[in-house]
Order: sequence, then C-alpha cells, then structure tokens
Amino acid sequence: MVRVKICGITNGADARLATRLGAGAIGLNFYRPSPRYITPAAARRIVRRLPRRVQAVGVFVNAPLQQIRRIARAVDLDFIQLHGDESPAMVERVAAEWPVIKAFRVRSAFRPAVLKQYAAASAFLLDGFHPGLRGGTGKQSDWRIARRASRYGPIILAGGLGPGNIAAAIRAARPFAVDVNSGIESRPGRKDPAKLRAVMREIERINKRTR
Repeated sequence: MVRVKICGITNGADARLATRLGAGAIGLNFYRPSPRYITPAAARRIVRRLPRRVQAVGVFVNAPLQQIRRIARAVDLDFIQLHGDESPAMVERVAAEWPVIKAFRVRSAFRPAVLKQYAAASAFLLDGFHPGLRGGTGKQSDWRIARRASRYGPIILAGGLGPGNIAAAIRAARPFAVDVNSGIESRPGRKDPAKLRAVMREIERINKRTR
C-alpha cells in the first residue's frame, strides 16, 4: 500500500482534513523563504491535535543542526526532512536523534546510486528540479528514476502530483509513499479541499487493488 504525506501544511483546517481523509503524515516547512513557511509555535498547535497514527515531518533546508534540534523538540516532530544540500555526514548527525527523510531534486542527469552515500536516511524523497526553488514547485520528477532508486531504500515520490496524474505516477514509480503539495492547493500554503479529496480517492482506489 502507498502511504501519503501531505506537505506544506500551514493551518489546522488543512491538517484535519488531510488526516481525516487518510494521510499518514503531514509536512511542516521551517524554511523561511518558502511561501509555505510556518512558525514553530503554529506548527506545535497543529501537531498537538494530530491523531496518534499521523506523523509530523519537519522540512529544513541547509539548516544548522542546533536549529533543527531546537525546532524539532519544541514542535515534537517525528521525522526530519532535509531538503537542501546536506552532506552524508549531516544526515548521519541528524539521524542519530530523529529518523531522516533526505530529499533530492531530480533532473535527467540524476544517478540513483548517489543514495548509497546517505545510508543513514530512513527514506529518500525525489522531487522535481527547479533551479531556484526548494520543493513545492509543481515540477514533475522522473518517475522512471524513482522506480530505479527504490533498490537503495524506501522512495517518497514528489513533484507536481495531483488528481490528474497521481494514479499514473504510482503505477510508474511504485513508491513507498507519495508527497503531495502544490497540486492540491488553491494558493501556496492553502489546500483546495476538492483537490485533496480527489487525490486521496485516487490513492485509495489504487491501494484497494493491491490488497
């Protein structure tokens, strides 16, 4: 079965709807330049109301370890997602305290074997490439690369996923999980309830077929 992470959560209403529809994780973005940035205090209020089965993932981009520690403890995060140019050594240091999702922006020259250097990560998120933005760009990643990458660990597929392509993406990439963000928004940081429901219906349909 494919798990679902809804990323770019900035408010309680979106978090409640996502979890009610079956999302197993939400993403909270602590990268200040992002239009989906959320303060640790606001994130903590959301996390405190999550069902126990739902995991809170904190998204960081090239953040110092002390900042990650401070926010992760204040918010009570379950996972740390490193979405920048973090080194294998940095991943190891964070992974000593929290499970890590290491994200990569994938373009045609991406070689899945690079994931071997990040063995401390619990999973790898493969996102679409944009030269100036870190996630939430709507750029589609290469699903074939994601499928090949699964030999190195659990793959979370991201990048331009929405109701119109989520089923095809899952069939092509066969990921451990999908990360959905900009494809279900009415504007950055605000989810469109109809799109969110539609994408969750598509995922549920695929999961029923594989049971």
